[in-house]
Amino acid sequence: MGRRYLARAQKKGFDLSVLPDSALMPLRRDGLDPVPELGATRAEAPVSRLPLPFGITAWLVTGYGEAKEVLAATDKFSNDYTNLVGKAGLSAEQNPGGLGFADPPDHTRLRKMLTPEFTMRRLNRLTPRIDEIIAEQLDAMEKDGGTVDLMQSFALPIPSLTICELLGVPYEDRDDFQRLSTVRFDLFAGAGASFGAISESLSYLLEIVKKQRAEPGDGLLGMLVREHGDNISDQELAGLADGVLTGGLETTASMLALGAIVLLRDRRTFELVRDSDDAARDFVEELLRYLTVVQVAFPRFAREDVTVGGQEIAKGDIVFVSLSGANRDAALGDDMESFDPARPATQHLAFGWGAHRCIGAELARMELRAAYPALVRRFPDLRLDVEPEQLSYRRTSIVYGVDTLPVRVK
Repeated sequence: MGRRYLARAQKKGFDLSVLPDSALMPLRRDGLDPVPELGATRAEAPVSRLPLPFGITAWLVTGYGEAKEVLAATDKFSNDYTNLVGKAGLSAEQNPGGLGFADPPDHTRLRKMLTPEFTMRRLNRLTPRIDEIIAEQLDAMEKDGGTVDLMQSFALPIPSLTICELLGVPYEDRDDFQRLSTVRFDLFAGAGASFGAISESLSYLLEIVKKQRAEPGDGLLGMLVREHGDNISDQELAGLADGVLTGGLETTASMLALGAIVLLRDRRTFELVRDSDDAARDFVEELLRYLTVVQVAFPRFAREDVTVGGQEIAKGDIVFVSLSGANRDAALGDDMESFDPARPATQHLAFGWGAHRCIGAELARMELRAAYPALVRRFPDLRLDVEPEQLSYRRTSIVYGVDTLPVRVK
């Protein structure tokens, strides 16, 4: 899969294999934990130079306070995709749209349109359907019996079908949507974000948008069409939908799979989540911090000369914020390198910070809080079907995860 991706990416001029190992260090892990070099880098300098080719001057932010400073400063740092045009072979046509690569005022306008759909009042309507989706997947796993791939049978379909409900994808289109979701997930696996890989997704979503434009449904796309009409273009709608797909599918799927590994390696935590809903909430919050599956935030570009963490960053320099590094910083509390299911909730950065904080954070929490207890209660004897060291983790991926997760359910 990785070789296919890299071959495709090379044709588009974006090849991670040309990067030195030191540049890829923030994306590397040892099992579930960032490599020790990340913590050592943070201890030495919370803002440090990151070696990149193509004449790009880049900085890596690993400190918690410095990360929040950069993520919050939209006046000093730009997310606009046009900053990337011409770098590493990227073109204007590869712009994914959506919120992640937009600056105010466009970002402000689009986010304001989306925000009402992501309030808890609106999201609560999805609770019964999320519970149904989880139960349906567990039923299928129980029917299969024996060994199942928790990634394909549980972790992927739950967020995929939830996003269908959220967007208002018509029932007859859901098979295509799930196929697209899986393809999108595969394209990212093991190599990070490929800007060229989004074209099929955007083309497909444009067709969904056209259907919603003609006959608005009850989901997010229909709501945006009804309330904003021609004030939002089809391309913007497709970009927002693609952002929901990208931000809500791979990240939640990875969380569900990696969180299951945490449960399976510690029976005491397994039983804690099984027996207490309150414990499950604390477990999820600590899991978000500990795993930080989105390892690096969207790149920022300095709008002006600025000093962060004692380092002088020049106008035009690119800045990468290591969310996984910041979430292990001692500034958050004691022993941040370890997982503690009873740890009081922290102000972690798993969903980012500031204006670009993940708008779907509460939806992700809803899915995780429902899925983990349901899984361990249905299958009290759940266990890995391979040795832990045989699990295939992604080697260099912005969204960290595991390719397959074979488990025994009986």
